[in-house]
Amino acid sequence: MKYTPTGIAGVTIVDIEPQRDDRGFFARSFCSEEFARHGLEATMVQTSISHNSTRGTVRGLHRQLPPYAEAKLVRCTRGEIFDVAVDVREDSPTYGKHVSVHLSADNRRALFLPPYVAHGFQSLTDDTEVLYQISGSYMPEAQQGFRWDEPFFAISWPLVATVLSERDANCPCLESLGSTVS
Repeated sequence: MKYTPTGIAGVTIVDIEPQRDDRGFFARSFCSEEFARHGLEATMVQTSISHNSTRGTVRGLHRQLPPYAEAKLVRCTRGEIFDVAVDVREDSPTYGKHVSVHLSADNRRALFLPPYVAHGFQSLTDDTEVLYQISGSYMPEAQQGFRWDEPFFAISWPLVATVLSERDANCPCLESLGSTVS
């Protein structure tokens, strides 16, 4: 696998390196030993799938609050998404900054997010499916959401948001969260 650091510490683009033959190809998409060598969380305890029927659907921005660490490896297995990681770790030199990457079934790229970094995406095609490998168990009481259109983050979403959950639409603005962001 090929690991490309981004402008946010720990957020890493992971590309497969296909071994091709007449049948097609074979490639590893996760190896705990290799991830650990690159300083990435190597223990995944949960896998989840997100299906998005409509182009323009926005999910996020979400994370779990400390101490409930939850690193994620996100891959689009059907369609294409605009994937976003936002550094909401107050002690980080890149606090408030974001990185985005197009993930698709065709490019087979993944994005690794370390714990406490917020994540969201927008589906760029109808019938999109996203696979998450997650290092910690989901704790509903520790879930935190940030506005997908938070002005401080200045994310340029590629499409008009067509579908947004009520919960995501009602996430508070960053300034009203105060000391809960850490």
